[in-house]
Amino acid sequence: MSNQNKNELFHRYYKRWILMYKEGAIRPVTMSKYRMTLKWLIKLSPNLKVGELNRITYQQLLNDYAEEHERQTTMDFHHQLKGAILDAVDDNLIDRNPTRKAIIKGKTPREKKPKYLNQFELHKLLTQLDLAAEVNWDWFILLIAKTGIRFSEALALTPGDFDFSHQMLTINKTWDYKGKGGFLPTKNPSSVRKMQIDWQTVMQFSELIKELPEGKPIFVHGKDNIYNSTINNLLAKHCRKNELPIISIHGLRHTHASLLLFAGVSIASVARRLGHASMTTTQKTYLHIIQELENQDVDLVMRSLSSLS
Repeated sequence: MSNQNKNELFHRYYKRWILMYKEGAIRPVTMSKYRMTLKWLIKLSPNLKVGELNRITYQQLLNDYAEEHERQTTMDFHHQLKGAILDAVDDNLIDRNPTRKAIIKGKTPREKKPKYLNQFELHKLLTQLDLAAEVNWDWFILLIAKTGIRFSEALALTPGDFDFSHQMLTINKTWDYKGKGGFLPTKNPSSVRKMQIDWQTVMQFSELIKELPEGKPIFVHGKDNIYNSTINNLLAKHCRKNELPIISIHGLRHTHASLLLFAGVSIASVARRLGHASMTTTQKTYLHIIQELENQDVDLVMRSLSSLS
C-alpha cells in the first residue's frame, strides 16, 4: 500500500486496505459487510487519523458503534477493523496494538424469534402445502425442509442435479439472486456435496421435473428477480394459517438439522449434509440442541449403570 503515513485519516487507510486485500479475494456478500463497516467508520470517526489510534480512541470507536448495535454485531465490526489495524502496526504507523484487550459491548438483544419447528409442527406445515402439478414455491419450501440446503443452493438446482435411481442430490453451485442472476460457486469447498434424499421426495420430484430442461434451474424462470423476502413472506403466511411459529426459509434449514440431531444423527454427518466448513460451525450453531441431547445422555448413562447392580 502506497502513501502510508500516520496523519492519514483512518477511514481512508481502511478503504485502501479493503480494496487491496479483500476485493476479489472474498465473496461479494462478505465484501459488502466490509463496505458497511467503512461507512460506519466514516460516520463515527471521520477525523480520526491512523497515528491517533490507541486503546482509548479505539475503545471509544467500539463504544460508539455499540450504542446502536447488539454485541455480536459489534464483535463483527471489531474483527473487520482488526485486520487493517494489525497491518498498520506491522508497518509502524501505530506504535502498539490498540485492539488488545478491547471490550465488546452492545445493546440488549431483541427477543429472539423461533429459529426452527419441531417435528410435529413441520409435519403440519408440509401437509398443508399446495404441491401443484407444476413447479411452484411450495415445492421449494418442501425441498429445503427435506434437505436443509441453503436458499441460494436450492435456487441453483437443475434436473441434472438429481440422481433418482440412487436417491442422491448433488449440490455444486449457487444462484446469484442478490446480483444479476446466473450460477456462482458454493459458499466454500465443503459445500460441494452429494446427499441422500428420501424415497418420497424422489417419487415427487422425478414426476415434477421430468419434462424440464436438464441444465436449467428448476425454480428460476426468465430474468425475473427473486427475493428472499418473497419466499419468507409465503412461508410466514403458511405458518400463520396453521398457527405455527413464524420462521424463515433459513429456519427450515435449522429445522432440518435440529430434527436430525434429535434423531441421533452424528454432528459429523449433519455438518456434511449442511455443507459446513467444519464441525465447529455445526456445534456453535446448534449448541443448545447438543446440550439438551447431552442431558438426555446423562440420564441414559445413569439408568444403564443403575441397572447393573
